[in-house]
Amino acid sequence: MPTEPGLRDRKKQRTRTQIAEAAFGLFAERGFDAVPVAEIARAAEVSVATVFNYFHTKEALVYSWMESFEAELLAAIGDRPAKVSVIDAFRDVAVRPRGLLASEDPAGLDRIATIARIIRGSATLQAREREIFDQTTSKLAALIAEQSGTDDVFAPWVVANALVGVHRAMKDYLHSQLLAGRRDKKLTDDLLAHGTHALDVLERGLTRAEVTSGTAGPTTRRRGAVRGGRAD
Repeated sequence: MPTEPGLRDRKKQRTRTQIAEAAFGLFAERGFDAVPVAEIARAAEVSVATVFNYFHTKEALVYSWMESFEAELLAAIGDRPAKVSVIDAFRDVAVRPRGLLASEDPAGLDRIATIARIIRGSATLQAREREIFDQTTSKLAALIAEQSGTDDVFAPWVVANALVGVHRAMKDYLHSQLLAGRRDKKLTDDLLAHGTHALDVLERGLTRAEVTSGTAGPTTRRRGAVRGGRAD
């Protein structure tokens, strides 16, 4: 049965949120690269050391959600039941509304759009994002190889790279749509439909017909194409 967080945990969460909100406001106003950590600390009324106690790098002030996603994804795939495929475990984590995207508050999309603008304006953040995607791919490939017991050097990485590529494509699509000014309620549905279709393509296997037929819409969900890094 879930229990309420204790006073210390609530205070730590408030401090973390306070730091994150101070950073977000400054980054939105002046850009990521123009704001030193010392200024974030002053705005949040904490020390620089405290900022780094909660966020191990300045980039983590923007990308801590990606690290949380990685942990959730690896846990879902690592702990999945034997009959659940890698693709379906990935689907259950990646192709569903989460965080601000799941909120009914229209301001959530505005905030994601601001984050997208901050990232687009910083080569440092873009480089860090690529590092995180690469790190997630490597960890996922190692997990798939371990679970499948395969000696194949390439197959687990190919599977992991394809799956992380779907997540990356979804993120890029969402950010590009928001930066273009889109805010309609159908955006989330379109995003999830594209993600589902991409996973269906992987599940069926890549064929010449798949990339030349012009099929771009969502298709019926199928289960079980990849188990432990091997195609059925």
